[in-house]
Amino acid sequence: MDVRKVVVVVEEVEAARTALQWALHNIIRYGDIITLLHLYPFTSKSKSKSRLLRLKGFHLALSFQDICNKFSNTKVEIVVTQENKEGMKIVGTVRDIGASMLVVGLHDQSFLYKLAMGNNNISRYFNCRVIAINQPPIMSPQTHQSPMVSSLGVLDTSANMDFSHIHISGLQVPDTPSPKVKYQICPDPTAIIWRLKKSRRR
Repeated sequence: MDVRKVVVVVEEVEAARTALQWALHNIIRYGDIITLLHLYPFTSKSKSKSRLLRLKGFHLALSFQDICNKFSNTKVEIVVTQENKEGMKIVGTVRDIGASMLVVGLHDQSFLYKLAMGNNNISRYFNCRVIAINQPPIMSPQTHQSPMVSSLGVLDTSANMDFSHIHISGLQVPDTPSPKVKYQICPDPTAIIWRLKKSRRR
C-alpha cells in the first residue's frame, strides 16, 4: 500500500478543525502522513512581527496535532510558512510537499474562493485531489445565496481537477425511552429466605 501525503490547511476557524476531524474519520488510513500546513499573513513590517506571527501559527498547528494524537497510528508533520503577496504560496507548498490530497475547511475567507474568483480555471494550480469540507449554517428561506458560494461552481466544473465538495450536517437522533423491565429478578439478595426440607427417614 502506497504511503499518501495528506495536507490539511490549518486556520484559526472552526471549519478547519471540522475538516481535519472529518479527514481523520473518513480518509486517513494506516501509514498516511498528515501535513498540517499553516500560512501566516505576509507582512512587510519588522522581523519581530513576522516571528510573532510564525510562533502563533506554530502553536495553532500544535493544537491541530493534539486532535490527530487522539487517533492511533497517525504520522504528523507541521509546516508553518509565510504567505506571499500573490496569495499563491499555499499552492506552491502543496506541490513541493508532493501531496496526494489537500483537505480544506471552507469559510468566507477561504483561499479556494479567492482563487475561484480571480481565475476561470484553477485546475492547473493543483496536481492532487482537493477535498473542501463545508458545514453550512442554518439558513432561512429568505436568505439569499452568497456570491462566494456560487463562485465554487468554477471549481466543480473544472474537468481536469479532482475536486470534492462535501457538506456536513448534524445528525439528530430522537430520544428513545428506556426499555421497561417486566420482571425484577432478585432485587434484594438479603430478602431471599432459604427453606430447607427435612429429609424423610426410611
